[in-house]
Amino acid sequence: MAKVAKAKKAPTKTEIFNSIANATDLTRKQVAAVMDALAAEIKRSLGPRGPGVFAIPGLLKIEKKRIPARPAKKDVPNPFRPGELMDVAARPASNKVKVRPLKSLKDMVAR
Repeated sequence: MAKVAKAKKAPTKTEIFNSIANATDLTRKQVAAVMDALAAEIKRSLGPRGPGVFAIPGLLKIEKKRIPARPAKKDVPNPFRPGELMDVAARPASNKVKVRPLKSLKDMVAR
């Protein structure tokens, strides 16, 4: 039994499109159009009016989480130098994106 050689680097966008085109009997332009449509759908779901969650069935789930603003604090104990006080700067509100693998993707990697 011959061992499969490990890939040295991640496939490029062109390699991915060509591989999908060969596997599905679609043209490379059609595959690119599908990927663009998928990106637009993700943007719509994670946008300000969307539900904040998008799942690619069997692969992954993308979630948007709103992180509230943090006020500035003065004279907070420094965790790295006991006995010393420090000031903590304020942070504005932001959004974080979390990508979670679903079970079937985990199973693909485990084999």
